[in-house]
Amino acid sequence: MESQKVDLFMMMNAKHFESYHLSAIREKLLQLDDERWPAVQSLQLKDPTTSLIISIVGGGALGIDRFYIGDTGMGIGKLLTCGGLGIWTIIDWFLIMGATREKNMEQFQNALY
Repeated sequence: MESQKVDLFMMMNAKHFESYHLSAIREKLLQLDDERWPAVQSLQLKDPTTSLIISIVGGGALGIDRFYIGDTGMGIGKLLTCGGLGIWTIIDWFLIMGATREKNMEQFQNALY
């Protein structure tokens, strides 16, 4: 039964994490006791594709993409500099999906402890 819960979680949420994190996540979930499962299953993970769309459609220069993933400091920096005069905005088009997945991993690790 445990393996089925882990497989279901992995199938539903693999896109929210970096591929190199998936084996570690699977191992931690297999070792997880039943008391911690509700906390893990109720995680509000951010979708990397949504972050990219927000960044491209216009929220990148205002830092909305960074605010969306919970990276408030970077969001304020982008807001005050108009996305680094556009340069930071363009760079984030390539980095925002990875940043979203890293924030999801942090959130996952915090739920375990």
